[in-house]
Amino acid sequence: MPARLILNADDFGLTRGINRAIAELHAAGALTSATLMASGPAFDDAISTARSHPTLGVGCHVVLTDGTPISPPQSIPTLLGPDGTTFRDQLSHFTRDLLLGRIDEADIAREASAQIQKLQHHGITVTHLDTHKHTHIFPQVARPLLIVAEHMGVPAIRNPFEQPWSLALGRSPILRRIQLRVIHHLRPRFFALPQIRSGRILTTNGTLGISATGHLNATTLAAILNAMPDGLWELVCHPGYNDSDLDDIITRLRSTREVELSALLAAFANSPQQSPNPPAFQLINYTDLHNAAT
Repeated sequence: MPARLILNADDFGLTRGINRAIAELHAAGALTSATLMASGPAFDDAISTARSHPTLGVGCHVVLTDGTPISPPQSIPTLLGPDGTTFRDQLSHFTRDLLLGRIDEADIAREASAQIQKLQHHGITVTHLDTHKHTHIFPQVARPLLIVAEHMGVPAIRNPFEQPWSLALGRSPILRRIQLRVIHHLRPRFFALPQIRSGRILTTNGTLGISATGHLNATTLAAILNAMPDGLWELVCHPGYNDSDLDDIITRLRSTREVELSALLAAFANSPQQSPNPPAFQLINYTDLHNAAT
């Protein structure tokens, strides 16, 4: 049986240009899934995009840092930054306070529930969860998210760990590669969580492209796809248009979004799996994960 691959775009709902890129990629057969930000500035446009592309799997991109909460601020005090109304604006500050025990898992659960509920209220069948900046790599975040997922009927979650073979192909700066290798020791703790261990919440064998974020061009994408072994995988990407809306967003991913868009179109557009020489993998989304795992 060939490898199975979910092509997931993060940051759905961040800008209209990102939403447009996601729609174009899915229509071209170059994207199977996207994760929607409940507090994204282009949320309403993303909902419209999702409704007009019913075969696109839509998950919830849970935001716990660098953004605005859905919950009333007074109900999630340990998640807030110095202004008392928005999240911490630095991942390093979130990580520090999480490891020091300053962030309450109940606050994480409360805010994640609010974000998922907002998507469900707008008619989205949430296929899976992942997190902005991959914060659920820490068990203090993954644990409450899995409880919420099970309670709210969300059947899957991103495996936030990249395989060593993919990490080596990501062309990320050396410091980034060291960081990813250091946190890889948390992987056994993720798979020991009861919902994952029992299979009540599904996940993949690993997520590809984390180390390539900001560097996912056609060459790197081809190298990852050519090296992908059998198994269930997710490729994370951040396509979009570098337009005036993106100028108003604090993000390090700007021109690279169009590079990723072009790379994905070149690799997957025009239904390559219907070509005389299809790739040695099958494209799926998270709604197919149960059947793919059996």
